[in-house]
Amino acid sequence: MRRRTFLGSTAVAGGLGLLAACAPGSDSGSGGSDGGGSGPAAGDVETDPSAMGDVTLKVWDQEVRGAQNDAIEALIKAFQEDNPNITVERVSQSFDDLQQQTGLALSGNDVPDVLQVNNARGDMGEFVKAGQLTDLSGYAEAYGWEDRFSDSVLSKARYSADGVTFGEGSLWGLPQTGEVCGIYYSATKLETLGVEPPTSWDELFALVEAAQKAGEQPLVLGNLEQWPALHVFGPLQANFVPTDEITTLAMGNAGAEWTDDPNIQALTQLADWGSSGAFGDSPNGLAYDTAWADYTKGTGVLLIGGSWLGPDMEAVMGDDLRFMAPPAGADGKVATTGGTGLPFGIPAKAANADAAAAYIDYITSDTAMELIADNGGMPVLRTAELAPTSGVNKDIYEAFDAVSNDGVLLPYLDYATPSFADTAGAALQEVIGGQAEPAAAAETLQADYGEFTAEA
Repeated sequence: MRRRTFLGSTAVAGGLGLLAACAPGSDSGSGGSDGGGSGPAAGDVETDPSAMGDVTLKVWDQEVRGAQNDAIEALIKAFQEDNPNITVERVSQSFDDLQQQTGLALSGNDVPDVLQVNNARGDMGEFVKAGQLTDLSGYAEAYGWEDRFSDSVLSKARYSADGVTFGEGSLWGLPQTGEVCGIYYSATKLETLGVEPPTSWDELFALVEAAQKAGEQPLVLGNLEQWPALHVFGPLQANFVPTDEITTLAMGNAGAEWTDDPNIQALTQLADWGSSGAFGDSPNGLAYDTAWADYTKGTGVLLIGGSWLGPDMEAVMGDDLRFMAPPAGADGKVATTGGTGLPFGIPAKAANADAAAAYIDYITSDTAMELIADNGGMPVLRTAELAPTSGVNKDIYEAFDAVSNDGVLLPYLDYATPSFADTAGAALQEVIGGQAEPAAAAETLQADYGEFTAEA
């Protein structure tokens, strides 16, 4: 998927405080500095694509990896066959490229009709505040999205119109896929080391030590972009910190502390992995995509990362690649970072908002979930029902199901504040590289979180 983190500074630079006006022909209302581009009431929504005339629909997404691209291309083809009057003009970009373009596009006049937007406070929250996205509540009622999706899924794309409250309020996007961060491992390498997949964090720590003694690189991480470390730290944090505290911190709600002992213990463990060489010689100098590609070629025993990597790595490693949810954490439950893929939203200035909503409805339908699964992705709906019978995606689907139903699916840490992606990315990079002590890094994280929650 994406890499999961969208750097908050880009969103802020792209147009905080700018007014979002409605383009001619758009069904979205005008936005303003009070936030929230208003959308149509359900009764004003045209849900019949054939009645929309000839439309060229501009779609921006970051579904660029093999399985992701295959699924979205198949859906676009099917959508156009069912709706021959609508031509989809797709622009696919890497997450980082999309990150650089979104803020500028939303503050200009040449905007896409459909746009994937990271649901973090620093991105979706700021765009809502600036009035640059369309409130999809009317579309949700017209299409029955609240019946199709659970409250927990929709809450990940809900904000109050002023962008202050996260998890409640209007709907600003709709996701296709589920995501979970877990542990990839080479079955062959574990067998060679004479160990089983870890069932506790103590066993995982012992496995890391055993791999190093055997001359193997225990863990693979490419953290040049800074955000990948959040996908390692999030699962690790759950071994030390209660899940309710992590959720409070990650959602940017008041009432928790980054500087308490459990968080410092988690940061200390990350620092130990960095200083011991468990991540290799220079994880902070290695690009994310290079790192996972190296893993498929035999570098490393474990890779802690997101479910979106599975299909592409399996294409190289085959049955040797396995995936598991992290062991039970501080609460005695399986807990790890995860959620939904990037939601698809409609800019407030979109010229073809009704057609955009029809497209979003189509690519998140029950039929679309089947197609996503058939192409190797993990649908956010009907996950257990659509799980494959073998392979790494079977492991991933089962892990997502176990965490979602019997454990705790923790929010991405970058959700916390508009600047937290930058703050946490830099702090964790310094912890891994030995440039910052864990306690000092915790103070840095607390300063960002504390300032935001005091103002919210």
